[in-house]
Amino acid sequence: MTTPKSNSYDFVIIGSGSAGSVLADRLSAQAKHTVLVLEYGGSDRGPLIQMPSALSYPMNMGTYNWGFESEPEPFLNNRKLATPRGKVMGGSSSINGMVYVRGHARDFDTWAEMGATGWAFADVLPYFKRQEHVEGGEPNWRGHHGPLYVKKGLRKNPLYQAFIDAGQQAGYPITPDYNGHQQEGFGAMEMTVHNGLRWSAANAYLWPAIRQGRVDIKTKCFARRILMQGKKAIGVEYEQGGEVKQVFANREVIICASTINSPAILQRSGIGAPDVLKAAGVEVVQALPGVGGNLQDHLEIYFQLRSLQPITLNGQLGLISKSKIGLQWLLFGTGLGATNHFESCGFIRSRAGIDYPDIQYHFLLELLLRSC
Repeated sequence: MTTPKSNSYDFVIIGSGSAGSVLADRLSAQAKHTVLVLEYGGSDRGPLIQMPSALSYPMNMGTYNWGFESEPEPFLNNRKLATPRGKVMGGSSSINGMVYVRGHARDFDTWAEMGATGWAFADVLPYFKRQEHVEGGEPNWRGHHGPLYVKKGLRKNPLYQAFIDAGQQAGYPITPDYNGHQQEGFGAMEMTVHNGLRWSAANAYLWPAIRQGRVDIKTKCFARRILMQGKKAIGVEYEQGGEVKQVFANREVIICASTINSPAILQRSGIGAPDVLKAAGVEVVQALPGVGGNLQDHLEIYFQLRSLQPITLNGQLGLISKSKIGLQWLLFGTGLGATNHFESCGFIRSRAGIDYPDIQYHFLLELLLRSC
């Protein structure tokens, strides 16, 4: 990588999550460009993130999670819902459940029909295949040489297969690969785990680029606003260690700070709906009414059922059992510590008349290392 000019890079990327990590790797791949990533969180090294079974810990820790909540939801008795977002290298891919679902083809095709040219499933499939390193999977639908490792769990516990069988007995189809041509049905679930480690965007894309000297990263940096020259973005103002600093972009500033923080940064920079900006005392640089609006997310609801036989993970929750599991994972990267425990799943339609699945089931035997 060529040495950047004083306090400037070709590309400055805000956020080291799934999008930021990929872009940092791809933009620096030919070593023609200098790339800087600004991340508000810290390092993702350590067992609480890297151990798949410890997934509930980082999601419940202020060190790694922004701790956002929704506004009171009028159709949920005005409850506020937890909205986890990763605050660490790898972003939300470092605190999520590691479940790998590419999305239904009809979702992408609908976006294209609504005007998002280039987002039809036929357009995005080559990129899915390029990123994946899948064990098995349907030919012509899956990738086998990408940096993002994807695997199925071992499903040693009989309850995983019992869940799939129950779905079939209820009249639903079986799908051998829900990320292939047929999502609908019950089958084995995939996870982003490799060699016993959480295979986040940081592990797949960002760390290789950093180790090869292609990308610089600054952590503990809070992006305050985009520096503008007229309507052109020329850099980023950020806070680090109590000091306000600036860095400049020779080519582009790229905002990859999540669906929540990205519009907030734009708004603080004077880009957004004029009435919102003026109410906050921010000078309007570019009127863009859509910024910060139309965010949609899905609900997750837990159903807890008691097993009639002592074959769940509850028997492994004692201190001695967890210590043995942790030691096996540390020494060999195997065992119950090397899985997210979401090893079977189902995709179904909630009622007649719906064109494709709108309900997704994750089945697990109980979280192994719960923090709450």
